[in-house]
This record gives sequence, C-alpha cells and structure tokens, in this order.
Amino acid sequence: MTSRARLGSVWFALDDARLPLTVVIPTIGRSTVLRDCLEAVASCRPAAAEILVVDQSHDPAVAALVEEFAGACARLVPSHGRGVARGRNDGLRAAGYDLVLGVDDDCTVSPDWVATGYRLAGIREGALITGRVLPAGDPRAVPSTIEDPTPRDLTHERWGAFLFSNNMVLPRDAALELGGFDERFGPDEVAEDNEFCYRWLQAGKRLFYEPELAVTHHDWRAPEELERLYVRYARGEGYFYSKHLRRGDLRMLLYLARTLAAGARSLLSAAFKRREAWTDSRRGILRGLPGGFVDGWRVFGEDG
Repeated sequence: MTSRARLGSVWFALDDARLPLTVVIPTIGRSTVLRDCLEAVASCRPAAAEILVVDQSHDPAVAALVEEFAGACARLVPSHGRGVARGRNDGLRAAGYDLVLGVDDDCTVSPDWVATGYRLAGIREGALITGRVLPAGDPRAVPSTIEDPTPRDLTHERWGAFLFSNNMVLPRDAALELGGFDERFGPDEVAEDNEFCYRWLQAGKRLFYEPELAVTHHDWRAPEELERLYVRYARGEGYFYSKHLRRGDLRMLLYLARTLAAGARSLLSAAFKRREAWTDSRRGILRGLPGGFVDGWRVFGEDG
C-alpha cells in the first residue's frame, strides 16, 4: 500500500517517481500566492526531483512555508540581490539538474506540468521552451499572458518578446554560459526575459512555443499596482534597447520606434474607447521607456 504525507493542504504519495529536473520559483515574500504555487508544483505527477524557492525578502514566513514542503524536495535559496533576473540566476546556479523548469510565485500549474516539461525537453533537446500562460480572475488584470493554441518554432525570429519566463523550460548550463539573465535589470526594469530571449536567438539557439505546457497566472494586483508595473515593463524595454544599441545593434532603432508607436496608439485607444490605463499595458510605454532608455544608455556605457 502506498504511504502518504501531507504538505500544507496537499497529500502526496511518498513512493512517487521523481523526474531528474529542478523547478525554480523566484519570490519576494508573497507567502499567500507562493503557497498556492508550491501546492500545485508539489502535486505534479510524476514529481520534480527538486523545487527551489529563491527568496529575496528574507522573511521567516517564507522559510517556514518552504519547510512545510520539504517532503516534496523543496528548499529555500536565499537571494541577496534585487530583481527577478538575479533571482532566476541564483536558482539556475543552485539547481542540482541541468534541466530547469521556471514558474513565478503567482502562477499555478496543472498536475502534468512537470511531466510535460520533461517530455518536451527530450523532444527539443537543448532548446528553450515556453508555453501558454492563462489568466485566472479578471483577464484585464493579469499581465504576461498568452493563450495561443498553435505550436510555433521561433528559432529564426529575432525579436525578443517571445519568452514567457513564468512558464519556461531551459537547459541550465547553456543559459549560464550565455551569461544568464542580465542582473543589471533591477526591480524597476522588468524586461530581463525579453533581453535574455534576444541574446539566446542571436546566439543561434533554438526556441519553441508549446501550448501544451501551460500555467495559470492569477489576478491579485490592484489597478494602481498594474499601472506601476506597466511603467516598469516599459523601463525594462528601454534598458534592453539601449544595451544592444550601445553594442552597435541598429535593429534596436526599429524596435524602439515600434514600441513608441504602440504607446501612441494606446493614447488614442484611451481617448476614443475610454479604456482605463490599468487594462492596457501599452499605457506605461511613454511614461517608462524614455527614462529607461536614458538610464540604460548610462549603465551599459560602462561595458565599454
């Protein structure tokens, strides 16, 4: 008879097989949503051999929560930097397996998410894989979602906005050899995944969108928090463009013009459709991108 143990509100079988991979979950003290995420990941069958919670809050409540899931091979990785780029890199560096699945703390996964990621990694060996991110709650209040049901080979694309880092499969060693996520993208410059994806594609590496790899992203932010988040997204895009323009990549001028045009269109949408700012991520572009670009030009100028 299979014995069972309890992790939080989740029961799991002690003799379940575990797949040789690491799940990395960056967090910054959001214990309530983190519990839901951990319960979902711990419920996957087959299970992951390792779950790393990379915490930048240093909140004892987070440590206590992760300890509840020790039986699911979860452990805490303290991160002493700031920003999700640092958190993801600390998770990659601490991972005990080359195959890493990444999810954010405000997402939940289906019971077959670990198995699906493992199977797709075997088919797409050495590739970066991303998938669907479905909204839960008011879809207007959930950022970073994609519901496209069609698989796509994105290897020959050159635009960087294809990676949804809240649902990804990546080979740890290849990611770290590329430099990982750029840690100069801090808490106020949220585009480290786009910039990493751009470098990955520029290096000739493969990228696939596989809709069967799916997570659910939950609505929890107030409207004013969403507006601030969209400004941070735009600042991050400014960082991204200035970094590569500094390196002589003139393609960034096209991306910059395209993004600013999207920001202008959002103002027309607001004027004629009376669309509220918190429901349109483009509304942060004109507020955030110019300052991010200028600050990034200075920061990345130090590269020489």
